[in-house]
Amino acid sequence: MNDTLIFYTHPMSRGRVTRWMLEETGLPYETVVLEYGTTMKAPEYLAINPMGKVPALKHGDVVITENAAICSYLADLVPEKKLAPALGSKERGGYYRWLYFLAGPAESMLTAKRTGHFAPAMHAGYGNEGDALDVLESALVDRDHLVGDHFTALDLYTAAFLGFYLRTGVIEPRPAFTRFARLHAARPAFARAYEIDAMLLADHPHPELQGVAA
Repeated sequence: MNDTLIFYTHPMSRGRVTRWMLEETGLPYETVVLEYGTTMKAPEYLAINPMGKVPALKHGDVVITENAAICSYLADLVPEKKLAPALGSKERGGYYRWLYFLAGPAESMLTAKRTGHFAPAMHAGYGNEGDALDVLESALVDRDHLVGDHFTALDLYTAAFLGFYLRTGVIEPRPAFTRFARLHAARPAFARAYEIDAMLLADHPHPELQGVAA
């Protein structure tokens, strides 16, 4: 498929994760910046993502939403970069396991924590906060990569996940978390993505952050 990748985002959104992943692939892409409450909820964009949220990626007739899915999709577009383990390998199983653990139970748990609305442990996919964080920490201790011996989209997603929740103070700065986030945030593609979004933010501020120092 040779169609142009079109990236729908806002510079202060989860789209920063997709931007980083796009920069890792080296693939050409177009950016469409949407505004909260207006173009993000306009009929034209709702036809692409009925949730009216970003990020979204359009590749020809294919539309992908949700960062974990977008990262997986992009990794498979550039197999030569080995951003995903080989199909059928033990590492591929771990790649799926941890990617969707973070996108599912861990993300749900931290959202519940931010809002103060934890579900009873027996009903919640994350169980409880301590268990979820302990499981993640045990996977990261003394490891540079969650699976295999080189950087993958899983490491990117994990570092972005940890970086955001550490900056916002939602999770405690356990050494394994801070080390992993800092290690992968030192990648050149992260720096390029950060710079692009920082420049865009001047013209597209987040409505809740207007007047607040970055």
